[in-house]
Amino acid sequence: MASLNRRVRRAAATAVALAACTALAPAGTASAGTSTLHRPHVTTVPLAQGLYQSAYSERNDVLWATASVGQPPAPTTGSQLLRIDPSTLEVEAAYTPPTGSTVEAVYGIDVDDEHNTLWVTNTRNNSVAVYSQRTGRHLATRPDVNHSREVVVDERRDLVWASSFSDGALVAFDSRTFKEVRRVTVEGSGPTGLAVDERSGTVYATDFTNSRIIELTPGSSAPRLIPTGTGPLSISLSRDGRTAYTADQGSGTLSVVDLKSGTVARSVPTGEGAKSVATEPCSGNVLVVNRLANSVSVVDPRVGSVVETVATSALPNHVKVTDDSTAYVLDKSASGPAGEDGLTRIRLDSGAHKGC
Repeated sequence: MASLNRRVRRAAATAVALAACTALAPAGTASAGTSTLHRPHVTTVPLAQGLYQSAYSERNDVLWATASVGQPPAPTTGSQLLRIDPSTLEVEAAYTPPTGSTVEAVYGIDVDDEHNTLWVTNTRNNSVAVYSQRTGRHLATRPDVNHSREVVVDERRDLVWASSFSDGALVAFDSRTFKEVRRVTVEGSGPTGLAVDERSGTVYATDFTNSRIIELTPGSSAPRLIPTGTGPLSISLSRDGRTAYTADQGSGTLSVVDLKSGTVARSVPTGEGAKSVATEPCSGNVLVVNRLANSVSVVDPRVGSVVETVATSALPNHVKVTDDSTAYVLDKSASGPAGEDGLTRIRLDSGAHKGC
């Protein structure tokens, strides 16, 4: 999610954010075992078991992460929403999702700074849920999003989009009332990753099943289908919204897609098991998590080349890049002293070289 209004709101919300932080009960720290991977601008810490995705709140200056333990067909044995200090990488608080007949385990995540909430996908419970950023309190659960994988917030339109992989659907919710307001199904598709262009309101989803992008403009019930690389799992947009980038798990590539022509302009090999992608706003470079290569590739999409490869712990799973040119990578390495998965912070220098 990206919003031009956030920079203005951030300064005004600093006092509120500090007050909110002091009310949280610490849930332990992740500082023990901190190490540097090969380069001084890369730091990794053990965090928690079962890490999946993260999202950054400018309003609160907090990194949020989801964690759920238990792989199908085994039941989920635990799940947490983690509130992390992005400076120290310490866990400030951990919140447990509600439990009925099963744990309402959290996987995908995005922040809604306008309403100070968190939206998550409860993949194994076929639903999405909403939490308060201020208190971590569970606010609502919305069902019928089968194999809900990712979620993205459009703050300008008060919309939250979720991908329903098993249904081949994109589902939108009102971020104020939490009610479902739109559902568009593409028969035979398997939507996974999501991105939204907040200027136009167009939402983009990777169709993992058919190696294409689903483009849905406001008011349209007939999505445009755009080819991309093999097995795309994640998608990100350029700052001007004219280009899409997909992490192609099947081919281990980053696809650079011209959205006007609907064609792949470049295909850049990054590493085996390309899984997650994010755009660095300042330089325009693109980061790709290579799950089976244990690395993150920094790609210059204009020339179609990898400009840096950063080693990570085993099985990196997700990358989030913030406006201050910092990347946060979650892994599933179980390499911590108690079997924790890790968080790697990469302070990118590409923004400084571009004059940002």
